[in-house]
Amino acid sequence: MSQKDYFEKDYYAALGVSKDASTSEIKKAYRKLASQSHPDKNPGDAAAETRFKEVSEAYDVLGNAKRREEYDEAQRLVSNGGGFPGGGGGYPGRYPGDFSAGAGGQSFNLNDLFGAARGARGGGRGGPNISDLFGDVFGEQGFNDGAGYGRQAGPMKGQDLDAAVTLSFEDAINGVSLPLRLTAPDGTSKTLTVRVPSGIDDGKKFRVRGKGSPGLNGGPAGDLLVKVTVKPHGMFTRKGANLQLTVPVTYVEAALGATIKVPTLDSSVSLKLPAGTSNGRKFRVKGKGVTVGKTTGDLIVAVEIAVPAKMSDEAKKALEDYAALQTDNPREQFFAT
Repeated sequence: MSQKDYFEKDYYAALGVSKDASTSEIKKAYRKLASQSHPDKNPGDAAAETRFKEVSEAYDVLGNAKRREEYDEAQRLVSNGGGFPGGGGGYPGRYPGDFSAGAGGQSFNLNDLFGAARGARGGGRGGPNISDLFGDVFGEQGFNDGAGYGRQAGPMKGQDLDAAVTLSFEDAINGVSLPLRLTAPDGTSKTLTVRVPSGIDDGKKFRVRGKGSPGLNGGPAGDLLVKVTVKPHGMFTRKGANLQLTVPVTYVEAALGATIKVPTLDSSVSLKLPAGTSNGRKFRVKGKGVTVGKTTGDLIVAVEIAVPAKMSDEAKKALEDYAALQTDNPREQFFAT
């Protein structure tokens, strides 16, 4: 496919859609036509193979927002200027004026072309590079030597494909290989095994290079972009590379201090609580978080003092005796005058 095709081919007609068709309408039309003419369904049918290539080429342009914009601009320029030049010849007269194609006898107006270029730049739309279009139309040296239609487009990378996976909390942290079934825009499907990198977080994407749509003109295949959803864990939450855990402790452990066992993702560790530990106080256990690249986070342990719903008579009596000895008022500062 050369950029000359942008001037000469009607990709909308190839897909049977209108020029104002939405992206979803274009994709739907392509999938239907590609499925009907796919070589696997029509072995030995040269006409079907040609048709499949035509609709694939059309979708490669119209299915890509940037290429579609460039194609629409090229079509508009041709429409305004009276057609694509027939090749050869020079350009009598000087800009502004009409260009006569010599052998083809067709012409178009340079004012239209350069006016369109200025309009695209002025509007900030980032339209096609007009010098590139001239190079493709008039030859490698532009339109100085009348050398012909110009060079063929180089290799073009295939489109990226999107996929999604749902992982357990542990698989997201440790990494995992899993089968992934993909459906291409033409409706064909395949299954491949992908390796989810360790430490990936909920909502993030990772890239599998070369597993997207095939390229054109010998270009490389696109990439596969996989979005990850991570299921919540029963005990742990995650913030960046750190894991967070809330651990219940008794009033006695918090008041007198204690050494308690707390779980980690793969084992457990001992944590020393100092006497007088308050509710909600946080402790950091180094290196027991998530490894992301060369960095490993920490485990953040928050203490929650558990108040018993029921007490024995002996425990209640002991607590009442303690209350009688307690002279501090933790709310005193609220009423200080």
